[in-house]
Amino acid sequence: MHRIPAGMHRPSARIHRLDETQRGTSSTDRGTMKVTVLLFAAHRELVGQSDTVAALPDGATVESLLSELRSRGGGWARLPARAAVAVNRKYAAGETILADGDEVALIPPVAGG
Repeated sequence: MHRIPAGMHRPSARIHRLDETQRGTSSTDRGTMKVTVLLFAAHRELVGQSDTVAALPDGATVESLLSELRSRGGGWARLPARAAVAVNRKYAAGETILADGDEVALIPPVAGG
């Protein structure tokens, strides 16, 4: 049997579990995250608003976010499958994994000369 050195204490066998209010989430929020989506120019005109919040499962990617947005129907369905996207003000690829609280901007094509 191993002895605990003098001055050290054995960890308590009881595990302290936080209740829902202490944890800051409810049981319905577990496994999900929220990201803010910003829409500009042509994308904003398609959907009729400049921003929205999307609830996604943990581990969701930019591609899955775009899919969720298009599934809303209406103007959302006309968003391009491969839009230019910035996550937290940095360009991001479709396979980029999102985190709770991220800001995702859908950047429309730019024309001009």
